[in-house]
Order: sequence, then C-alpha cells, then structure tokens
Amino acid sequence: MNLDLTSQRALVGGSTQGIGRAIAEELACLGATVTLLARDEARLRETAAALPTPHGQVHDYLVADFSQPATLAERLHAYLAAHPEGFHILINNTGGPAGGPILDAPVDAFRAAFEQHLVCNHLLAQAVVPAMRQRKYGRIINIISTSVKQPLPGLGVSNTIRGAVASWAKTLANELGPHGITVNNVLPGATVTQRHTSLIEKKTTQTGQSAEEIEAGMLKLIPASRFGQAEETAAAVVFLASGSAGYINGINVPVDGGRTGSL
Repeated sequence: MNLDLTSQRALVGGSTQGIGRAIAEELACLGATVTLLARDEARLRETAAALPTPHGQVHDYLVADFSQPATLAERLHAYLAAHPEGFHILINNTGGPAGGPILDAPVDAFRAAFEQHLVCNHLLAQAVVPAMRQRKYGRIINIISTSVKQPLPGLGVSNTIRGAVASWAKTLANELGPHGITVNNVLPGATVTQRHTSLIEKKTTQTGQSAEEIEAGMLKLIPASRFGQAEETAAAVVFLASGSAGYINGINVPVDGGRTGSL
C-alpha cells in the first residue's frame, strides 16, 4: 500500500487543534508539506513549527477566518499567486455550529453556518482545483459529521448544514472524477476534542446532569464503548489522501465506533 506523500502539498483547514491538527501532523509524518489554515496566527505559528519534517519539509500557514468568506478567498488567491504549484490535497475542516433545537435557531444561524461550511469549502475548492486538474491528480476531503447519515438530537443547525455539504461534495466528486480528482467525506462520531467537551458542558447546564452521567449515556450508544481519538479520524483521512485511494470517490466514511444506525 502506497501511503507515501513525499513531494505533495496539503492545505488543512481548522488545523491548530483537535481533528484538524491531528490530520496535519499525520500528513506531515508521511512526507507532505502542510499549509495550515486557521484564524489564530500565534497558534498557527506554534503548530507549524511543531509539525514533523521527516523529509525536510518547510511547513507554513495562512491566516483566515471562515466567518469572512470574501477575505478567505482573497488571501488564498494571493497565496496561490506566490505558490503557483498549488496543492495536491485539500482538507476542508472547520468548527461546527452551536447546538440547540432546530426550531429555536435564529435564521441568521443558518446563514452563518452555510457560509462558514459550504461557501468556504466551495471557495477553497474553486481555488485549488485548477492546479489539480492540470496535473490530473487531487484529493479533496471534507470533515463533516455522522449527522449526514443520521441527524443528531440537539444539533439542528449542524444537521441541516452538514447535509448540504455532503450533497455538494457528492456533486463535486462526480464532476471532478474524470480529472483524476477524488472528493470524499469523513464523518467523525463522538471524538475527544474541544467541541466534544463544550457540547457536554452545554448539556450539563440544560439537564442538570453531571458530565459523567452524560458521557455514560453517550457511551451506551457506541458499540466500541469508548470515545474516538482525533488521531483515529486522521488515519482515515490520510488513507483517502493517499495514492492507494484513487478509486474511492464520492463516499461518506463514518469514524464513530459503530454508533451510526444506518448502513
């Protein structure tokens, strides 16, 4: 199996913490040169300096806020003007919308989530695909959620927007397949990240239960009887980013310990 990513360039969104950072680290371990993309420059600088360099890679970063799509596009196009070789791998990843019942969500919450997820994914794809087409090779991987297959209680806005991103990705996969570019979605389940902690804290406030009680209830729904680690999601992503996954296109891959009830 060929997992060697030496000489490949990867752009990784939301890459200073959690799943995004784990993906960036794994890509770098396998030889890719990584460009981190997030809004906190201090954390970007620290993360880039900490990434592995087994082949002497020089990692860098791009500062942009996904709540400002126009600025994101502007900065990415400026970056690509200075780096016309572009990217072989695009990892679309950003923090999920706030939780809560769907009927309670203000309309602006849907608009904001749509821009931060679907619109920004689209702008990133539009920017990187021309170079991928030229070399007849590319990997676009979207980090979404298992709610694509089975909506999750209390995540009304997220369920809605994640489904839209999955449909966008499948359409893009069909269009780009003839050019040697694959588009796939990885769907993390309950994974130990900052978002996981914040959702549990919110549930403790809403229900009066302890964090331990809430976690115990969540674990009952997971056949693996544990929460996932960010590195486990990263492993699935890196396989899909490799040359060995060239005939896998347009799919949703849950990494959830078996929790999702659908096939």
